[in-house]
Amino acid sequence: MQGKKPYSEKLFNNFHLSERVPVENFYCRLKEQISFQFLYKATEKYYGREGQQSIDPAVFFKLILVGYLENLNSDRRIIEHARMRMDILFFIGYDIDEELPWHSTLSRTRQLIGEEIFLALFRAVLKLCIDKGMVSGRRQAVDSAYIKANASLSSLVEKRVLSEVEAEVMDDAETFTEELESNDEKITNEKQTISYLRKKKVEQHHAWKAEQYKGQHKMSKELMESEAESRPKFLSNHTHYSTTDPDARISVKPGKPRQMNYSAQTVVDTSHHVITNIQADYSDKRDSQSLADVMKQTKENLSPHGLEVEEVLADTGYSSGTALQYLEEQNITGYIPNFGMYKPSREGFLYNKEKDQYECQRGNKAALPYKSTSTDLLGFEKKSYRSSTKDCRACPLRKECIGKKANYKKIDDSVHKHHYDKMHTRLQSKYAKRMMRLRSSTVEPVLGTLIHFTGMRRIYTRGIKGANKFMLCAAIAYNLKKLMKWSTRKRISVCNQLEIQMLLTKEAGFSTISMLRQFMQRYRTQNIFLRHTNL
Repeated sequence: MQGKKPYSEKLFNNFHLSERVPVENFYCRLKEQISFQFLYKATEKYYGREGQQSIDPAVFFKLILVGYLENLNSDRRIIEHARMRMDILFFIGYDIDEELPWHSTLSRTRQLIGEEIFLALFRAVLKLCIDKGMVSGRRQAVDSAYIKANASLSSLVEKRVLSEVEAEVMDDAETFTEELESNDEKITNEKQTISYLRKKKVEQHHAWKAEQYKGQHKMSKELMESEAESRPKFLSNHTHYSTTDPDARISVKPGKPRQMNYSAQTVVDTSHHVITNIQADYSDKRDSQSLADVMKQTKENLSPHGLEVEEVLADTGYSSGTALQYLEEQNITGYIPNFGMYKPSREGFLYNKEKDQYECQRGNKAALPYKSTSTDLLGFEKKSYRSSTKDCRACPLRKECIGKKANYKKIDDSVHKHHYDKMHTRLQSKYAKRMMRLRSSTVEPVLGTLIHFTGMRRIYTRGIKGANKFMLCAAIAYNLKKLMKWSTRKRISVCNQLEIQMLLTKEAGFSTISMLRQFMQRYRTQNIFLRHTNL
């Protein structure tokens, strides 16, 4: 006989979420694991004493974390999702018939609360991981990834060009707060202006670029016209800015389209892949320029717990003289491959450290003493070593060494070459090669998880402060998942130890052990077993 289930809604007179949500549920265990009570005192300064009551700060942060834990990329979806889940309602402290906050309340509260509160919550979760023994602090792996900003290339406009007088005033003053009017638009942001000399240099570079790539792009006339109408011919962070998000920057990676991005600087402890620091930075900055700030923040996160950073693993993007100098000053051993322009030696020349000069090993054995220090167009400081015209004039190898027209041999080296040489020597060891493999297997999977499974594929806030809050919350959610898995692993190990003890105990008969195994096989999880045995 075919069954048919009738359905009619019932009025529940006695209903408790705590009885309906299983004890082994993720949010039920998370509610017991971390307390949000410290947020009330921390956020007290952001609220007044009169007016309507705001959303509970603890509820706000719980809802925000739900968005990252469930990989939801909008405040509206967070509220809709939470309304349908009893375990999430139990986690945030709402009854099943209680109205949740409006989604716009999350957006306004996120803008109200400062970055330091988000950082305090991140450090509180990190402390839980440290107390569980998940963080050693000794070795940290660093990497970055571009995260799409909440802005598009169509929002770019050209910066206002300052006159020479305005540029001098801007350079001399500590802050530039005078309002500048351009095309009936008031501009008060220094990022929205550009000096005349800077614009001229950028235009010269664009002219050179257009000449070099002339005729290489085969594109239909219709497509070229549509592309020309949709965006400017040349886009540069020096000459354009986004009206939607002025802090976003144009950036691109090989094989991917150009877009407005932020850079997510991420530091991961290599022991159990816990994130020890994450912060947003401008995507047009080199990773090496961000390394000092990133490591400073990491040390501030770890030092209160007695953990000191001893080794840093990073890719070649973090290689620069100033970055290596900073690591040496902080007594941190770095394992960072030198950038491509580095040369460990010069063919045919030997460096004399005592005399600070290069010495020719062929031809006339000429010496190339130190002459001067200069700064190139990219801002790198270089030391120049140059031979005399007299020494190179009669050299039999002159043509292949310096060419027909040159009269002397010149060698340029970075002022930080000794730091690069130390790093080059260090990376030749087997330990260093193992560290490079460890870096790629540690921080890169963490970044992939953050982007694809914790809602960090795109930032839906604006401004670098909002991006920093966004990334901190994603890292908090990631660490919480690691923490909950670690707790489960520890409980499983206790269960295994109990079974071993029973096997080794003479008093335990065969029937007791078989009953234990049948019980564990029936429920297929050792967590439920621990629950029933009150361990």
